[in-house]
Amino acid sequence: MSETDAAELLKAMVPLFRIRPVFEDSCKFGGGWESLHAPNGRGWAQFHMVTRGSCVVERPGLDPLRLEAGDILLLPHGDSHAVRSRTGSAAGRISTEVRNGVRQRATVDAEVDTELLCGRLLFETTDENPLIAALPDEIILRTAGEPLLERFRRLLTDIREELDAGRVGSEVVAADLARALFVMMLRDHLADDATGNGTVSLLRDRTTARVVSAILGDLARDWTLDEMAAVAITSRATLVRAFQKRAGIAPMAFLSDLRLTIARKRLAGTSDPIAKIAGEVGYASEGALSKAVMRRYGIRPGALRMAKPQQ
Repeated sequence: MSETDAAELLKAMVPLFRIRPVFEDSCKFGGGWESLHAPNGRGWAQFHMVTRGSCVVERPGLDPLRLEAGDILLLPHGDSHAVRSRTGSAAGRISTEVRNGVRQRATVDAEVDTELLCGRLLFETTDENPLIAALPDEIILRTAGEPLLERFRRLLTDIREELDAGRVGSEVVAADLARALFVMMLRDHLADDATGNGTVSLLRDRTTARVVSAILGDLARDWTLDEMAAVAITSRATLVRAFQKRAGIAPMAFLSDLRLTIARKRLAGTSDPIAKIAGEVGYASEGALSKAVMRRYGIRPGALRMAKPQQ
């Protein structure tokens, strides 16, 4: 990446530095177990840090994710999901008590083999930031056996020790450490040319970034290629070449993909009515959105938010 591209990306990242982590659960599980998480709403991400053992994360319409000790999962759009001991396992009873503002959750009558730290992350910005909207469905940091990520493991260990100690103010210290951890995660993810995220690639170019920002600011608008070129202050042909070079896709095809991607994120991450989401992202009707979601994900829009609230 050139210095100019890096500068533009860092400038766009500024809102991501204003984040507020909230630790909710310290989990010690064994046997068969599951923990269900409802959508959190716009602006809230969810995270899980596996400090021991392993688990499976399942989300409607997407492939399951397996997490091992040392893995940190960030769901930037607050999707509904389930965390389980393994796919299809029977769930035992979980006890809950609150200590120092954090829920202590444990399986009953089962030897502990998996431990997690779970919570939410608030992006403290009032506007729809294009970089936040461009984040993928999940960001996974796998720290086990990676010497270059030692700094992440140290932060994770310090967070765990602060919460386990239960001293006065430990939740504040843990939150500050988590803030630093997630800023580094996002910085490294977004600065990595190998992410394969077309929207992030478009944000690295001044011309295409203008178009992406304008579209995200008015996704419901009936955009034309001429209007996009006017926003980019360039010709239609030049804009098409810029999109193809950065993301390998034409501007209008990018618009269609972005609308469906944002719709899926809002369906999975909020409880907003489906008709409202359809209108906000540029679909003529709830039925039109339903057909598009079915074609892409193989399920109806409502099935993307089936997780029950966490017990």
